[in-house]
Amino acid sequence: MTATAGRIAWERRRATAGEAWRVFRADRGGLAGLALLVVIAVLALLAPVLTDSAGLDVTRATGHPLEAPNSGFWLGTDESGRSVLLLTWWGARVSLVVGLSAALLSVVIGTVVGVLAAHFGGWTARLLMRVTDFFLVLPSLVLAIALSTVLSRGLATIVLAIGVTAWPATARLVRAQALTVEARPYIERATALGAGHRHIIGRHVLPAVLPLVFANTTLQVGSAIIAESTLSFLGLGDPSRVSWGAMLKSAMDTGAVTGGAWWYLLPPGLGIVLVVLGFTLCGRALEAVFNPRLRGRR
Repeated sequence: MTATAGRIAWERRRATAGEAWRVFRADRGGLAGLALLVVIAVLALLAPVLTDSAGLDVTRATGHPLEAPNSGFWLGTDESGRSVLLLTWWGARVSLVVGLSAALLSVVIGTVVGVLAAHFGGWTARLLMRVTDFFLVLPSLVLAIALSTVLSRGLATIVLAIGVTAWPATARLVRAQALTVEARPYIERATALGAGHRHIIGRHVLPAVLPLVFANTTLQVGSAIIAESTLSFLGLGDPSRVSWGAMLKSAMDTGAVTGGAWWYLLPPGLGIVLVVLGFTLCGRALEAVFNPRLRGRR
């Protein structure tokens, strides 16, 4: 009986996954975004294999400062004579890692707050929602700048600064979804049969809101990457690592923008746009997968 039940459950999961992929595949924008992200992620992972990180060292630069694109440097050079193509390639690694980590942190915090507020209600919900409202009122970028200034500079600080300021919207979204789940009859039956808080949250509420959380995470990554680029552009990033925001700051500080060195400004800016666009397209496609009411409206 156990083997049969497990096989049936597996077949149902497989059918559900197949249906989800069919709906996602029908969204051409989602497929384009996924293909774009896969290409960028593979290139970022293969950077240490296909390139030499020694080229990032200013003391080992081989080009002339702000040299235009040519056969030796396809995207030109920066103010130190380093390859802009190499900087952009390695900068993708930092931007993706920080964006994914910060988005994951903010979504985890928001999910925990939203689920707890919806499940317990009463003074617990009032307290959690007042804290959420407090963070919503504060400008997230200003708070992230303050945290990055107070804490020691590094990737962990940037992830923390973005993650602890970007969760309120997720908390409200998850709470609204969790409240609809809590009102369903099977939750009342589980409570009447003596199910505890851990069982109801872990076995019923959380699995029901996870699809929404997953779709929201893909949208949060784009916002986190923009926030990381903004902090790096303001000089609050990790000075020991190359990122797209740091490249834009260097281009501005060295006069590359006013001097007409477009090849120094365009690649990192385009990289940010493409990654954010990819995650946004995937997020919108996933919304249609998890919310049947959105299908056919795009």
